[in-house]
Amino acid sequence: MDIVAMHKDKKAQAEFARRAMQVYEAHRAEWEAQYAGHIVAIDVDSGDFFIGPTLGKANDLAYAKYPDKWVYFVRIGEPERAIALRTW
Repeated sequence: MDIVAMHKDKKAQAEFARRAMQVYEAHRAEWEAQYAGHIVAIDVDSGDFFIGPTLGKANDLAYAKYPDKWVYFVRIGEPERAIALRTW
């Protein structure tokens, strides 16, 4: 996803979040049982995900495979606490 679209295009932001939440919902029961409170970084293009105890750890795992790419970070068990960021 292009940086301008993610910052300015509300439709693109909503679509990115929708796709990420599809991945989250597909794994929700398993993740919430095993990783409640952890952070999952979701790559919406591939469906790949990376779980860590902190945003920094989840980012590190995502960055190793997808450097400088937009991913969607969600606190497991609290999906309303989510944000799209580029890996760093």
